[in-house]
Amino acid sequence: MSDQTQAALVTGASSGIGATYADRLARRGHPLVLVARDAARLDALAGRLRAETGVAVDVLPADLTDPADLAAVEARLRDDARIGLLVNNAGAAAPAGFSADDLTPQYRLVDLNVVALTRLSGAAAQGFLGRGGGSIVNISSVVALAPEWLPGVYGATKAYVLTLSQALQSELGPRGLYVQAVLPAATRTEIWERSGRAVESLQGVMEVGEMVDAALKGFDRREAVTIPSLPEAGQWEAFEAARRAMVPNFAQAHAAARYRD
Repeated sequence: MSDQTQAALVTGASSGIGATYADRLARRGHPLVLVARDAARLDALAGRLRAETGVAVDVLPADLTDPADLAAVEARLRDDARIGLLVNNAGAAAPAGFSADDLTPQYRLVDLNVVALTRLSGAAAQGFLGRGGGSIVNISSVVALAPEWLPGVYGATKAYVLTLSQALQSELGPRGLYVQAVLPAATRTEIWERSGRAVESLQGVMEVGEMVDAALKGFDRREAVTIPSLPEAGQWEAFEAARRAMVPNFAQAHAAARYRD
């Protein structure tokens, strides 16, 4: 199956980044499996994309924090031989951090941003290895590199997405899989309203179409990490080079001299 005819499963597809990925991938000729909680919005999007592009679009309503729903999506990724691309986009933010009276929203973020994404990545990897190849796109955030920007666990969950993606690419890249981490900055989507923040109060908000188009250009270039808003790629490359330069120094039988005074 060629890249152009592989089906793509997109989570969080009812709006924002996920819906835009669905649109762009349909226009590239990919059949789609659309996953989100809002069945009515999924049906409307699927109907429009079928009419405008002629591609086959399946709708799979699911709440990825519900174990049964999550298991159904995992099974689809493992068992549907048409699927060769997973866009792991479903995610959320929370209105406050650990100073809030109720920490339940923080724990729910971990269920969605970490647990669900991990399980879907695992199911996709198993399916793709059996099919001889495939691609996983994990939507992280620049907050993974700037955790001080937002309170609570959001930045930590997105840092997890970044490092998981890098680990998967290191493990599975030599076996024919491609894993891309996409790190958007502030993007004009419903996540802000849902997390209790006004998008109008933010600076440098990118339109969602521009963000996804840039991410897809990085995908075509097979970038391991794509940061659409970063003007100079060399800054990321220098960051990675500095990290890699430290790695050989971690394996020491004794604590560093500065801790042995």
